[in-house]
Amino acid sequence: MGYVPVKGGTQAIDASIKRLKYERLKGNETIEIHTIMSTMRGMIDQVMSESSLYSPFLAALAIKQAEGSMEEAVFLMRAHRSTLPRPYYSKTVEPEAMLVERRISASFKDIPGGQLLGATHDYTHRLLDFDLIGESSESIQQWLNNYQMELQQVETFDEVKYFPKVVDYLREEGLFEKYEENNTAPKDITKQSLQFPSTRSERLQVLTRGQTGAVTSLGYASLRGYGQVHPNVGEVRVGAVPIYVGHPNEMEHDTDEDFYIGDIKVTEVESFVPTQVKNANNEYELQFEIGYGICYGQNETKAIAMSILDQCLEHPEADFPTHDEEFVLLHIDSVESTGFISHLKLPHYVTFQSRLDSVRQVKKEVQEVEN
Repeated sequence: MGYVPVKGGTQAIDASIKRLKYERLKGNETIEIHTIMSTMRGMIDQVMSESSLYSPFLAALAIKQAEGSMEEAVFLMRAHRSTLPRPYYSKTVEPEAMLVERRISASFKDIPGGQLLGATHDYTHRLLDFDLIGESSESIQQWLNNYQMELQQVETFDEVKYFPKVVDYLREEGLFEKYEENNTAPKDITKQSLQFPSTRSERLQVLTRGQTGAVTSLGYASLRGYGQVHPNVGEVRVGAVPIYVGHPNEMEHDTDEDFYIGDIKVTEVESFVPTQVKNANNEYELQFEIGYGICYGQNETKAIAMSILDQCLEHPEADFPTHDEEFVLLHIDSVESTGFISHLKLPHYVTFQSRLDSVRQVKKEVQEVEN
């Protein structure tokens, strides 16, 4: 690819940036960062997940700067993330310790601890609420006061809501294969280039930071027949998981001495996938495998699609595009894909002129032969 200098290019770029700011401000309105944080949970969670940076405030800032463009906001967050120091790695997160806000199973009606619907759009009518047009601070406060009074009249269980995993009960019945604990440190794809064939830890990292629409689309493709995975959702969990770090100067120490540095909200999904396996008598029998999905915030559709693709990539022998790790992992990255497509807007004068000259030369030679 070749580029040629454009006279006056710097001034033109400065003018373009000023015009961009004008387009954002010309309505004489602005939106506060904390307003975005309070009212746009879905966008915040999606940007944090795709950028691999858990910071609602920075995500809201990126959304404001990008004027609501998701791919631009993720690009900004990834760029900022690359400048941050990494003084330590946290301990492995234990989802069993999640402080659950929402927990459902599509596979079992009655699960240990019960179903907890929590906050979700799943049960709404999907009709435009025109009352939101006239929503004011006073009406919001009045609704919140009424809701608080309703909560006081309802018997609730303890605020600490820890629930057992559904899959643990199935493992006890021998319906899932038990594996030895894997203490191998996962590779960090933000520090090392992704190589094929990849490990499961690398695949899960790419999937969890993949573009939500792309992950969902490929998961849907598998369900429609472009893959061999059509699972049952065993459990969906949304809640806060605690983060701990060890002492930086001690190689060995008791886990009780780990430092608690905060918690993060995540969505975790375990999907049950039926498979045929050979038993000791060399006969096929039905067994289940687990597809796993997890991402920042509350993004259940992405986590479910991730669990589908996780199980697809565990079986690369299948002749479907959703089972091809290079096809899946390289095409769901939001910055990689949007950046490569957007680069087509940059100057390609030399390459295009070369092709144009080739076409003209061929046409000229054809005309000479015809004449």
